[in-house]
Amino acid sequence: MSTRIYIPADTLALALGADELARTITDEARARGEDIKIIRNGSRGLCWAEPLLEVQTDTGRMAYGPVGANDVAGLFDADFLHGGAHEKSLGLVDDIPYLKTQTRQIFKTCGLYAPDDIDAYAAHGGFAGLRAALALDAQRIIDEIEVAGLRGRGGAAFPASIKWRTVLSAKAPRKYVVCNADEGDSGTFADRLIMEGDPFLLIEGMVIAGLGTGADTGIIYVRSEYPLAADILNAAITAAKDANWLGKNIQKSGKSFEIEVFVGGGSYVCGEETALLESLEGKPGIVRAKPPVPALHGLYGKPTLINNVITLCAAPGILAQGGAHHKALGSPDSAGTMPFQLSGDVKYGGIYEAPFGLSLRTLIEDIGGGTRSGKPIKAVQIGGPLGAYLPPALFDTKLAYEAMTAIGAGVGHGGIIVFNEDTDMRAQARYAFAFCAHESCGKCTPCRIGAVRGAELLAKDAPDMALVEDLCAVMADGSACAMGSMTPIPVRTAMTHFADDFAPKDAAQ
Repeated sequence: MSTRIYIPADTLALALGADELARTITDEARARGEDIKIIRNGSRGLCWAEPLLEVQTDTGRMAYGPVGANDVAGLFDADFLHGGAHEKSLGLVDDIPYLKTQTRQIFKTCGLYAPDDIDAYAAHGGFAGLRAALALDAQRIIDEIEVAGLRGRGGAAFPASIKWRTVLSAKAPRKYVVCNADEGDSGTFADRLIMEGDPFLLIEGMVIAGLGTGADTGIIYVRSEYPLAADILNAAITAAKDANWLGKNIQKSGKSFEIEVFVGGGSYVCGEETALLESLEGKPGIVRAKPPVPALHGLYGKPTLINNVITLCAAPGILAQGGAHHKALGSPDSAGTMPFQLSGDVKYGGIYEAPFGLSLRTLIEDIGGGTRSGKPIKAVQIGGPLGAYLPPALFDTKLAYEAMTAIGAGVGHGGIIVFNEDTDMRAQARYAFAFCAHESCGKCTPCRIGAVRGAELLAKDAPDMALVEDLCAVMADGSACAMGSMTPIPVRTAMTHFADDFAPKDAAQ
């Protein structure tokens, strides 16, 4: 019987030489007369250990990582096909502390099989939520989402059930479900890992959303920088149709739902839901005025549910296990789990899924292992390029919507970037303005002009900080969308918590 070897084929693993690793192992096995079968699986989310090689043994899947092609001969010499010890050994995958201490709901099966293996997905509990939803009417589906306390995982944290009910109650001949997969925030990669590693979960979630809202068409808006995700999703859509989990008369239920993939145009602003709709309609990605809200007047003027990848991927588990199970995880106002994404100067970067409520310090120091460089941490940014910069004094704050809001921050999409003591926080604040200036759609003056002026002010040797604050107030209050209104968040938090970095350079010296 062939020994199964799992080598991830997601974007990160490929960038780190996973294809060459697979070829080298194949050649070495042939030369040694070993019978192997290589399975290109999705990522487990242990970015610090990629490429992560797993070998199926009698005692379970043994992990080795990070592994390169130059390690292959030594691995064979160490009898890794039977779990032999090697300097790259990480032990049984399920016993790796970084994985073992997680509470995986969204990512519980990501990395267990090849992303195009629909039979493996079903064998691991896939489609149980959809099967349950097919037996319910739309109101009862939304009731479970409401009981679960699911809030949008894309940044705004809006209660999902309210959006779903609004679309369901709207009167229209056609409705849409749009998945916002325009994952543009720095330090975020959860959407990509799911799309590239467990695409059937997203498909299942979208079909459930369609059943709950009365929509019959879904569109996944994938950012242009994710070509591999788009290819994998298209292949998964075909497989789901062939297995009758998608398309006409799903599982003979009389209910139908179609999904297509749309590749975006590369604009950060298209992560904002109305700009995304404009892009889908073939127009420039410029924000629309609200009201009307997309749930009533969205794509092509029809009621449209817009949720991000992780929000939709929570739906199958909620329908399969019941809303109460999801609600029991986390805290009262922050129910369920969040796949936090660690990056920057951190020893163990990757996905760490846990219920809301653990502290930022626990995540960064205990789980993330502190800095990779060994230097003290100066700040973390949570919530993308427009998220707050927080100092170590605030690291005991719980990672929950209400707790983060209380300190002027937000969970956002769960991306957390670690900065060491060498970081110039004035330069980071200036970058926030520069980023906004580069990515602004140009529709409103506070964002279009304010960001440029902010970058100019902070480039001066002795910036007028009162003027910077006035500019932040104008942008926060007068911008048409979150692009301009949130840019002051990183600027203000940097000014508040790292005031010394904003002193005139001569004085600082």
